[in-house]
Amino acid sequence: MAQDSGTRTLISHAQLRRGRGRILYWTLLAVVVVVFTLVFLGPLYWMVTGALKSGQEIAQTPPSLFPMDPQPQNYVDAWHNLDLAKLLFNTFYYAAGALVFQLVLDTAAAYSLSKLRPIFGNAILGLMLATLMIPAMVLIVPQYVTVIDLPILHINLLDSPFAIWLPLVANAFNIFLLKRFFDSIPEDLMAAAVMDGATPLRTLWSIILPMSRPILGVVSIFAVTAVWKDFLWPKLVMPSPETRTVSVGIYAFAGGTPMNVVIAASVIAAIPTVIIFLLFQRNIMSGLTTGSLKG
Repeated sequence: MAQDSGTRTLISHAQLRRGRGRILYWTLLAVVVVVFTLVFLGPLYWMVTGALKSGQEIAQTPPSLFPMDPQPQNYVDAWHNLDLAKLLFNTFYYAAGALVFQLVLDTAAAYSLSKLRPIFGNAILGLMLATLMIPAMVLIVPQYVTVIDLPILHINLLDSPFAIWLPLVANAFNIFLLKRFFDSIPEDLMAAAVMDGATPLRTLWSIILPMSRPILGVVSIFAVTAVWKDFLWPKLVMPSPETRTVSVGIYAFAGGTPMNVVIAASVIAAIPTVIIFLLFQRNIMSGLTTGSLKG
């Protein structure tokens, strides 16, 4: 470790200014950037180009890097044959509902744990975080039993959007993120609001939420992508073709559909999440890195 101007780094600025040190540093940096770029963008490139190939070309070994005869018609066939418009609408509807439920209920839970501080609040938070240690697959059976016969009401929620919304409401990770952000909001603001006669709900609406837009954006992205990418749970609770999500719908049609058309459908299904990330990436990064307020 070297120390220069109070900043501790692995390589000192003096070493970086030397010929060999500078060459080694930039070489390693370039290699790391290229390798990670290929690792993350490689599957995306294969998916996009694979959707433009013919059935014979996509099945050949070794695979070709570029489509020999690009066929954009595969995307059109995927859109019409798999009824992607209906599948995308269903998925968007479920994702929007999950987003609303999580923003309302998880924000309320985090606010109460952070600022209202109920009795046994730390114990409740600890128990909630402990649920993160339970593998998701272990919860599938009890959740499914609950969905097919909702306790007390004895309602079957299969093919109902509530079968997707309700299990996602109490998200311990999102509540923890929100609580940590709320903890960073100065208590002086809370005290000033109380002196002005604001109720806890008014304080949440007028002070906490406007200051929490970055973290709310992060939670929103997590809520939407959790629904969009999920496969097993929607397959269990949405058996009807009319209520399927896009991932389940593509899987259902994959058996009798050419592979290149299935890949084209996967590309179309991935486009909304990529667009959302590109539009809100600044909010995502600011929400994840904001841990305190400067005044």
